[in-house]
Amino acid sequence: MSQVDEQIARASEALERARSRRSSLSQRSRRRREGTIVRRVGAIALADGIIIALALVIGSFVPLGAVGAMIVMALLVATTLVIALARTDTAPTPEKLAETPIKALPLQTEQWLEGQRLALPAPARTLVDSIGVKLETLAPQLERIDDREPAAAEVRKLVAEQLPELVNSYRRVPEPLRGTERNGQTPDAQLVEGLRVIDQEIATMTAQLAQGDLDLLATRGRYLQIRYQGDEGV
Repeated sequence: MSQVDEQIARASEALERARSRRSSLSQRSRRRREGTIVRRVGAIALADGIIIALALVIGSFVPLGAVGAMIVMALLVATTLVIALARTDTAPTPEKLAETPIKALPLQTEQWLEGQRLALPAPARTLVDSIGVKLETLAPQLERIDDREPAAAEVRKLVAEQLPELVNSYRRVPEPLRGTERNGQTPDAQLVEGLRVIDQEIATMTAQLAQGDLDLLATRGRYLQIRYQGDEGV
């Protein structure tokens, strides 16, 4: 195979990986939207059913008449609109992530991370997509982990503390300075490096949980070797 063919093959592989990440992200977003719609429809049906039941009970004692019927209709319409337009699935804050049960932490972290995505440089967004996929893979492994176990503390430290701290530290850097080199590295590059380490760590944790190596995970003692420098750098 010629050098040109090798370059074309590598480019095709990279394109296929990017398409796979976008497809996975789109599927997760679609599932969340569908779940939200189902919950809204259920809430509307329950609320409207209660209103109708109350109207029937009241009507059995006092005739409602045309005015009463109009009031009931207005209540049904108002209730439906309020529930349909209400804001739901608000992205959690880093403070809430720290208090989230370990079983729900991957999904909550993924939702928070998606909210930060547009504020990050393009190379970081690719890693955010990769981390999102790995968080989804990690979630089933945490179903059998108790919040009080050392392994849970290790996962929480990486996912709910170090990841938000890394992203928030980057966002505190003034935008014109994010591409300026300081101490041999730009904030943009530091962010990408940190996200890559977290991406790899999540993959390692998932493998260890799948193999039942809880003691190894709890005692690994591997943390991000990143030091934050206030508002002047990540």
